[in-house]
Order: sequence, then structure tokens, then C-alpha cells
Amino acid sequence: MTKRLYIETVGCQMNVLDSEMVVASLRKHGYELTKDPKLADTLLFNTCSVREHAEDKTYSALGHLKKLKTTNPEKIIGVMGCMAQKDQRTIFERAPYVDIVVGPGQLQQIPELVAKIEAGSKCEMAVGLGRRDGSVDEIKRSHETFDPLRDPTMRPTPYQAYLRIQIGCDKFCTYCIVPSTRGPEQGRPPQQIYDEAQLLAEQGCKEITLLGQTVNSYKYADGGTTTRLADLLYRLHDIEGIERLKFVTNYPKDMTYDLLQAVRDLSKVSPYLHVPLQSGSDAVLQRMKRGYTVQDYREMMERIRNTVPGYAVSSDFIVGFCGETEEEFQQTVELVKECRFKNSFIFKYSERPGTKGAELMKDDVPVDVKQRRNNELLAVQTAISEEDNQEFIGRTVEVLVEGPSKRALRDGHNDELILQLTGRTPCDRIVVFDGNRRQIGETLPITVYDATAFTLFGNAIVEAFTPQVSPLQII
Repeated sequence: MTKRLYIETVGCQMNVLDSEMVVASLRKHGYELTKDPKLADTLLFNTCSVREHAEDKTYSALGHLKKLKTTNPEKIIGVMGCMAQKDQRTIFERAPYVDIVVGPGQLQQIPELVAKIEAGSKCEMAVGLGRRDGSVDEIKRSHETFDPLRDPTMRPTPYQAYLRIQIGCDKFCTYCIVPSTRGPEQGRPPQQIYDEAQLLAEQGCKEITLLGQTVNSYKYADGGTTTRLADLLYRLHDIEGIERLKFVTNYPKDMTYDLLQAVRDLSKVSPYLHVPLQSGSDAVLQRMKRGYTVQDYREMMERIRNTVPGYAVSSDFIVGFCGETEEEFQQTVELVKECRFKNSFIFKYSERPGTKGAELMKDDVPVDVKQRRNNELLAVQTAISEEDNQEFIGRTVEVLVEGPSKRALRDGHNDELILQLTGRTPCDRIVVFDGNRRQIGETLPITVYDATAFTLFGNAIVEAFTPQVSPLQII
């Protein structure tokens, strides 16, 4: 008998990919998806621990299920992902109606854990080893990647997919919990990555985004050969059907000339580079243990400018980190003005238990100061994004059409033949235009007629149609 699965995902692209893998695995065990928790036999929450807000959101969602579980005790509730790895048995204590807790490295065990609960087990937990709980090899094995199974219905669109090339992180930034929840940095074998990319192409994917916590740090040693990200891009570039290759997220010190030359020389590789800076103050970067200086970042930006035509760089920032003074924050503001990022993701510092930041430093910047700095930096970035987007007016850009725009979905026009569509340029700028459903999944030339900080507006270029007439029809 078919069983129903409800899955809710918060957090990064890694979590989106993990959810796809889990759904594919459970489909093999007779599950189908439902969007209604009340109809589900098993409910899974794929969680994030990067910020406190994400954890609060998960516990709130679990709280709403308490009554559902009381009414129907046979429902199985599971928490998976980074929060599961970090909190472990604390989740059972805070939400005793949860049946399963499983870390990112044990996702392949979910069908087995569900079966144990169905057989009468009270609760099941499978998590990876802590960074000091075994040998390096033992810890790595306890944070296995889970990538061969794919489910196209779980992707952002049928034409776009994520492909993990690296798991874990060894940077140990003082604010970040990821090295603890995702384990040591490990590159996947190049052949395994290539085979998966070919499968995605056969399934109709035109754009693949390579994922890693610090994706440009990727390396895989096999005997006397070491494969790095640039080598991987050259190999993946030859796969028929793939039109675009992207990679996120990057680490500034590993943005090397050879990688930038690959971006420049390979037509399928997007010139969009997401490279978190986090702060424009050397003192703050040192407290964050980021491993580079402002001058290092400036030199990286110079390499990009000198090597990659049509580049676009976006960044991440944390405001209100431990001890951040007004002067240090203003250094960040000035560097954003200097670098002119395409866009920036700006976050207020959230202390994470288990990090060196929480252990050794005081979260001493008041909440209202964090909010004011967040708003100020966002306003600076928004003004830059709008100014730079204005330069696209009158230009023709290449857009991979992803589907109906948010407005079309909101206004209920999703089922119409003619509707507003959205897509992205090679440098990851969002473009909306009026078109028809047959254009979804196509790569089209769009002429831009207007722009805001976040969106380009355009018209599709329609080539003149000359009917082909048979000689027998000519009079």
C-alpha cells in the first residue's frame, strides 16, 4: 500500500539537495509526496543550524504537530540535517513526540529507521561523530555523502539541479557550526561527479550548480593525480545537454588564476562568483578566524576583474559580530561601496552554541545596533545593485527561462498559456518578461527595457518567421 511523505526544508542549497536524495530513497520504499501534513504517514523536517531563527522555526513547526501526533500516534515524525546533528537527544527532550533524529551523514539510513519505528521502536537516532570523537578516517566515514539517488520532482525547476562535489568544512570560522554538523572537508571522486552530471543531463537538466561549503577548495587525490575545481569544470563542460555550470559557495583565498581562467575560457561556466567577505575590518576578520585580510580580498577582486569579462560577484556579511565597533562596521560599508557587489546577503550575528565564538567571545553588540547596521548596509547594497542594473537597459541578455514569475503565481495566472515568465542571465541576474508556457526551459534572448535593484524587465526577441513553401505550391 502506498504511504505518504511530507517533507519540509529550511536552510541552504545543501539541504535542498539532501531532501531530494531522501525523497528519492523513500520513493523506492513505496512513498509518494503530499503537501498536507494531516495526510502524511511520515513527516520529515530538514533543518538548519546556521542561525538561531532557523532552529526556532523548526521547533515551532514541531510544536504544531503535537496534536496531530496525539490524535494519530502511528504517524512518524523525523528531524534530519544540521540541527539534528547539533542537538541530537535534546530534540527528543524538547519534542518527545519526535520518533527519528538523523544527521546529514546518515540520511541513507532513513528508510531503515522508519521501518524500525513502524516495527515498534520508541525512538531512533543516527548521527555522525564529533570532530574529537575518533580518528580522522572514522569521523569522515561517519559523515558520508548521500548522492547517487535523485528525484527530479524535488528540484528548483526540471531544468536546473544541484550537484554536490564536496562535503564538510575545515575552515572553523569562529561563528560557524558547519564544521561540527557536516564534518571534515571531503571531495567526492571526479568520476562519480561526472557520472551524476551525465545522469542529470539525460533527465533534461540544462543548468547544474556545483555545491560545496567552500566549493573552490575542492580537491581529490587519487594516486599521483590531484583533481581541483578547474579540472572538474573542463571535464563537465563537454557533457552534451548541459548549457550552464555554476559553483557556490567560494572561499576568497582559493579563488586562483587557474580557476578564473577556466571561468573565462569555458563558455558554459557562469561568470557569477559568490564569495563571502563577512566583514570589511581586518580586526573583525581575525576574530572570525576567516584566514584572509581585506587586502587579500581586494587582490582577489583584482584577479577577477583582470581575468573574467562580464563577471558578477556577490557576497555575504555578518553585522554585529562580537566586539564590532562602529568604526569597524563603517569599514565594511566602505568596502561594499568599493567592490560594488551584484548583491549581498546580510545577516545579524547569531551566537551558535558549540562554536569558538560562543565559547571564547561575548555577543556584546545590542540587538537594536545589529538591526540598524543590517538596514544601513542593505540600503548601501541596494543602491549599488540598482545603479548597476540600470546599465543593462537597452542591452540584450541571454535568459534560461525557469517558469512563471512570482507575480503570475500570486495572481493565479500559472495555468494560462500567455503569462509573465522569469529566468536568469549567465551572471545570475533575474529577468522577467511576458511570454508563453512553451518557452519554459528554453534559453532566449531578452532585451531589457527597465530595471530595479533586484530585477531586470525585458521583452523576448522574436525572430521574423519566413514560411517554407513547397515548389508544388508556387503558382
